[in-house]
Amino acid sequence: MVAPATDTLPMSGAFAEDAEAQAAFAGTQRFLAWRRRLLPVLAVAVILVLWEIAVPLLGIKPFIAPAPSAVAKVLVAKSGMLLSNLLPTAIEAVLGFLLGNAAAILIAIAFVWKRTLEEAFFPVAVMVNTIPVVAKAPILVLLLGNGMEPKIAIAALICFFPTLVNMTRGLRDVSPQQLELMRILSASPREVFVKLRLKNALPYLFSALKIAASTAVIGAIVGEWIGSTKGIGALIIQATYNFDSPLLYATIVVGSVFSATFFGVISWAEHRFLKWNVRAA
Repeated sequence: MVAPATDTLPMSGAFAEDAEAQAAFAGTQRFLAWRRRLLPVLAVAVILVLWEIAVPLLGIKPFIAPAPSAVAKVLVAKSGMLLSNLLPTAIEAVLGFLLGNAAAILIAIAFVWKRTLEEAFFPVAVMVNTIPVVAKAPILVLLLGNGMEPKIAIAALICFFPTLVNMTRGLRDVSPQQLELMRILSASPREVFVKLRLKNALPYLFSALKIAASTAVIGAIVGEWIGSTKGIGALIIQATYNFDSPLLYATIVVGSVFSATFFGVISWAEHRFLKWNVRAA
């Protein structure tokens, strides 16, 4: 017996309501995404406007805190010089980032593979990490010379410890049930490492890499404070000694923009390669 045509109406109505609900949810998500992007921009704009008004209103001396408009003029007028000094700092930061994180990942794998190695060398890593950066810089300059090598080494040392800690924890923090299941399935040690431990460690690793993206730039800049004639760090020192506050603030802006861009690249890579991880979404 053929069902009456009217029986299909409630079903089609349910589908329509479900589509409307999904469209409304998607619209809400788009609104929240744009809100997350625009609110920081609005906050920065408000701060800059208040700063611009406060400088003449409160009689703040230009060599103490120049107005944002003065900093913007320097950014435009001396953009070539700023970018030429950014280049060596960027190279030092990126190379230090790669070197420090690669060493941390390899050592973390060794720690997980052999617990004795962690017990012996992890306290050494902690002790090296407790030494202030400004104390490490002169030592590395004496050891490696006055070129880019000590700056790369400082950036690498700053990146090293957070990645070591996070990677070690990620490789080890797997549930016993998952390990038992891999043994039941006769997985080889290599398969256990690649398909279980390494995959579990990736969210921990990217969390450390985002921290390292910013700290690597800081390390390169601090390294340039010790006997360097080019780079963002050297330009900061020169502007400070010359009481050229607009140039000083412009240099800081350039370094901060590069650091934020580096952080954004790592965040993009996290979303690109960890689509399976809900926490990275």
